[in-house]
Amino acid sequence: MKTFDSTESYQDRLGRNIALRLTDSTQNLPNDISERLKAARMQALAKRKVVKLQTASGVNTNGGAATLNMGGSDNSLWTRLGSFIPLVALVVGLLAIAVIQEQRRVDEIAEVDIELLADELPPAAYTDPGFLHYLNANRRD
Repeated sequence: MKTFDSTESYQDRLGRNIALRLTDSTQNLPNDISERLKAARMQALAKRKVVKLQTASGVNTNGGAATLNMGGSDNSLWTRLGSFIPLVALVVGLLAIAVIQEQRRVDEIAEVDIELLADELPPAAYTDPGFLHYLNANRRD
């Protein structure tokens, strides 16, 4: 009975067992099948996508900011549009915040107006200079 490390997952063990059995069985294949498999492998390798990694050719520093210089001069229309998408998202976000704050301000003013109009005291009393003296006198008592 085999014991496995507790950190090794079931999928890892299954994959290793399958790979081991496939490796053992490839040694017993007839020559024509192994040649066909070799040709299929070469075709698959020829069709695979080659990933091109581009490294930064330099780092530009300006004040407290650093940017990577990729060395290419790809100034296509999509590249230019793609660089403006974050700016457009920022402007739209700021406009949305401004609209929401303005709506909240209007709601607060409307709430104060409702309280003033629903109060027993007429709105003109708030502008009377004697009313302020009356309120201050009542606070002291």
